[in-house]
Amino acid sequence: MKKIAFPLLLVCLTSASLKAQDSQEMTADGQDFNKWSIEVSGGANKPFRTFTPGFTTDRVNFFTVDLGTRYMFNNKFGLKLDFGYNKFENNDETPEFESTYLRGDIQGVVNLGRVLNFEDWTSCIGLLMHAGGGVYQLKADNGFDGEDWGANLIGGFTAQLKLSDHVVLTGDVTGIANGFQNWNFDGMSQTSTTVDGLILNGTLGLTFYLGGHEKHADWVTDVKTDELAALEERIGSVETMMNDSDKDGVPDYLDVEPNSTAGVAVDTKGRAVDLNNNGVPDELESYIENKTKTNTTTTGTDLQGLINGGYVNAYFDFNKDMPNAQSTAGINFLIKYLKENPSAKADVIGYADEIGNSDYNKQLSQRRAENVKKILVDSGIDGSRLNIIANGEDSSVNKDNKQARQVVRRVTFIIK
Repeated sequence: MKKIAFPLLLVCLTSASLKAQDSQEMTADGQDFNKWSIEVSGGANKPFRTFTPGFTTDRVNFFTVDLGTRYMFNNKFGLKLDFGYNKFENNDETPEFESTYLRGDIQGVVNLGRVLNFEDWTSCIGLLMHAGGGVYQLKADNGFDGEDWGANLIGGFTAQLKLSDHVVLTGDVTGIANGFQNWNFDGMSQTSTTVDGLILNGTLGLTFYLGGHEKHADWVTDVKTDELAALEERIGSVETMMNDSDKDGVPDYLDVEPNSTAGVAVDTKGRAVDLNNNGVPDELESYIENKTKTNTTTTGTDLQGLINGGYVNAYFDFNKDMPNAQSTAGINFLIKYLKENPSAKADVIGYADEIGNSDYNKQLSQRRAENVKKILVDSGIDGSRLNIIANGEDSSVNKDNKQARQVVRRVTFIIK
């Protein structure tokens, strides 16, 4: 056995080593990976069909050795050259015999793990399918003289468990069908069947990856899929950039004031036009003045409707409890209203987006409302006229949209 196994292993190692350096430089679809491997396994076999009457083996017949070298063209297809040794012995109810079966085969390999997208659910389990053909030699120690040569067809499945980037544990089930077989497996008589012998091998082994890259082709995911995912991400980013949260006609990525009052004219950067710099957008100010001139008895009600309708707000940056600079106009608008209507009171209502812990967001909305109240008090509004309400998270927008979340990080007001 040693005289057979060691030369076979030497052939495999030599063949793969000559190519290992080349494999480090090869690329496929822009990705570098190793392509060569050495496969060593051992186990049991069960021969079928071609036996002399009265001769047979145990159901599990030891032993089987497989040695091979494999080259992958890409992460789905490859070729392997392998050599096998099977020994067949009688069971306790059969006259003694001992035969050896040597084979050499070249097989195509399909990486079913990548074809079936195993990477969607695992990063360490793989599956290979292999099939091909070659030649065999059958010898019987107690039977016919000489050697019986023939051809075979071979195919099977190899399950893989990745132990590291360079070593994999394998379990393989392989079927072999012989052609041109002249002697039975026991070697005691010539074959008489129309179909030649069949062998089923089951082995456990190790695969060693050769090369200097981090990954072997067996575990490289589809490059085109990765590129498509990256493209989709970029397209998604562009779509997000083109969002217009405040509907002012300026995309959010260009909008300096992404929470401007709806319907109010803005400049090219999304800022409400305020030529007199009094903190009230010119268009809203003009509307108020016109209403005042035409119907002074309803002006307060109209302004209250604007405030209670959510047109006047203070906005906050992520995880901040102080209003951002763009909120000055809204707060000034409320201050002006409360000073002109000294009997009016207001609820100061704080909100947060859905990112983070709900209890924390409740506290954050409370702090936001308290800070806006302090600004109003420091601006001359009696604190007894202001009632703080912490409403916590606002779930009315898509929490995965960064720009949409800006809209709900706010303090609103209800005039009473």
